[in-house]
Amino acid sequence: MVVTTSSKKIRELRNVLKTSQRELADRLQVNNLDIEKNAIQRIESGDRFVTDIELVAIARCFGVKATELLIIN
Repeated sequence: MVVTTSSKKIRELRNVLKTSQRELADRLQVNNLDIEKNAIQRIESGDRFVTDIELVAIARCFGVKATELLIIN
């Protein structure tokens, strides 16, 4: 298990926006990214890496730039 900067940021933003993993997966599917809730869970826990396409789509759902998901605070 490798928890990356992006996985931490995804979880952090999702929690700040009070969005469940299911809701995020649903939003991504509406935006033509076929991803399940379990994939979101695995990304956040570090059991699955996030692809560049997924990173961009997730950033769009959150209304942030993809680079913001890569920045270490």
